[in-house]
Amino acid sequence: MKKILSLVLALCLLLGLASFASAEETLPTFDQIVLGENADLTAKIHFAYHRTDIPDKLNGYVEEFRKIYPNVEIEYELITDYAENALLRVDNTDWTIMGIPTVQKDELSKYFVPLGSLEVLDGLYNFMSTQSFEGICYGVPSTGNANGVLYNKRIFAEAGVTELPKTPDEFIAALKAVKEKTDAIPLYTNYAAGWTMGAWDAYIGVAATGNPDYMNRVLAHTKDPFADQGNGTGPYAVYKILYDATAEGLIEDDYTTTDWEGCKPMLNNGQIATMVLGSWAFTQMRDAEGGEHPEDVGYMAFPVSIDGKQYAPAGGDYNFGINAKASYEEKLASLYYLKWLTHESGFAYSEGGVPIDKNGEYPDLYAAFDGIDMLSDTDAVAGEETLLSEMNAESELNFNNGGNTKVQEIIEHAFNHDKSFDDIMADWNAAWSDAQAALNVEVK
Repeated sequence: MKKILSLVLALCLLLGLASFASAEETLPTFDQIVLGENADLTAKIHFAYHRTDIPDKLNGYVEEFRKIYPNVEIEYELITDYAENALLRVDNTDWTIMGIPTVQKDELSKYFVPLGSLEVLDGLYNFMSTQSFEGICYGVPSTGNANGVLYNKRIFAEAGVTELPKTPDEFIAALKAVKEKTDAIPLYTNYAAGWTMGAWDAYIGVAATGNPDYMNRVLAHTKDPFADQGNGTGPYAVYKILYDATAEGLIEDDYTTTDWEGCKPMLNNGQIATMVLGSWAFTQMRDAEGGEHPEDVGYMAFPVSIDGKQYAPAGGDYNFGINAKASYEEKLASLYYLKWLTHESGFAYSEGGVPIDKNGEYPDLYAAFDGIDMLSDTDAVAGEETLLSEMNAESELNFNNGGNTKVQEIIEHAFNHDKSFDDIMADWNAAWSDAQAALNVEVK
């Protein structure tokens, strides 16, 4: 009898310890995190990030955060070739927080800590669906971007461009005026950087169609989505701007020698008139080392109009995710730091971004967006969360997924005058159609 009792007690003890361990390992959700609680928390955070241009600002954030959590050590690792590096390391344990790379949505739970339900978090923060799957969020955006065009106000004025262009034809006309009346490069492609080419993909949805459903619900099912719509809209119109600007000599003399870091003061000082990049780049141009005219840096909507109205795609920048393999203390400390970055750092505002906190303030750079609807891509319908990713992989076009080469090839063919734009788009349509057939996608 004593032996049985001993076994029962031992079993109860084990169950009790297991329950205690389980309770200890239960993390609060992001919305439940209250800054100032658990101030004696001790942990080390290794933060892998791509913002190599702002180390002092990031270290300043760490200092401020540690006034609340003095026992939490945070080390930033700032990586130049971030997209590739992060993807190679996502399954490792040498990081605690990282900007989530382009992993399949159904793999998010393998690598990242769940932050809470999309239903709850989407009511508090902007762009939370970007890194979510089946109603669970795995990342919180660092800041939000509205995608448009960087331009130099002084150069536009000198070229006689008194109204911001609203259509592809008006934009090309503005670039021609810049070339004729100033010494500035009309459109700087940033071809050599590679990833800056893929940035053009961000405009083929909302900006080109006015339809927030287009990217995640329409594109994969569309027959010949890259065909000419005949009215200056749609994906065709977006990439044709780049082709025409290149073919007509409205870009840099040698596109192979573009310099990402070097272009920042060049736009600031009026050596470059325009660049097609998200609003995240605005502050980098405005505050560029060697730039003497920050007041001349402007930001405008992408020059496509649908029935006379312009639309701006808005979405989150890199989402911060927490390593699922980190210790409980590291995960909890990371939640507090991400909460602090979102609510207390002022990062989104200082970087010229759309606020993540829905009660946040918009910076002044969006003044030119008055009257322009900023729309976010609608989530995919249930059961099709990975369809666009599958179409990207099968077609090898990789829209918004590191598909830099296809856009670089537009410049190459336009510069060399060896392939028409319509032929390029016909090849893309063929690849898309083949992918639809291979994946048994319903074509509408």
